[in-house]
Amino acid sequence: MKKIFTLLTVALFATAASAQSTWTVDKAHSHVTFTITHLAVSDVDGTFKDFDASIVAAKPDFSDAKYTFTAKTASVNTDNERRDGHLKSAEFFDSEKFPTLSFTSTSVKPNGTNKYKVTGNLTLHGVTKPVTLDVAYRGTITNPMTKAPDAGFKITGTIKRSDFGFGSKYGAPMLSDEVELNASGEFMKQ
Repeated sequence: MKKIFTLLTVALFATAASAQSTWTVDKAHSHVTFTITHLAVSDVDGTFKDFDASIVAAKPDFSDAKYTFTAKTASVNTDNERRDGHLKSAEFFDSEKFPTLSFTSTSVKPNGTNKYKVTGNLTLHGVTKPVTLDVAYRGTITNPMTKAPDAGFKITGTIKRSDFGFGSKYGAPMLSDEVELNASGEFMKQ
């Protein structure tokens, strides 16, 4: 009897592990942006042109998902070459010393229908801090071109740049401490 129970337990764990799916970002249909307020009167938006993201989940509603994201800091783009150069400098991203920023989720909590509070570790400018983001799962469809499943997500949140020692030379009257994050992602099942 003990042997049968052990075999059943192993089979259940193997089935659960094999049911996990990996989803990778479709960069052509995804974007990552941030917004910061300049001089308390104007918002400046930026994007990252070189990024990667993946999701691993077993449940079809992604309530057990593990999210990972990385971006090359040198790919920052605000549609202003001079400002982009300044952002890549040691005063901000310090792209030579810290070529990537990353986020890895540590927990997912329901926050309404197909909405989650996703907490994880954000590493920016050599500092790692926990942050919580709002994730809205927009559904899964069969892509008419690839005939494979695609899932959509909207991610929003706010971080404080002072938590990461980011642009510390520039106080809140010059640049807001709070930076809004906004991403929309289409993910392909692997």
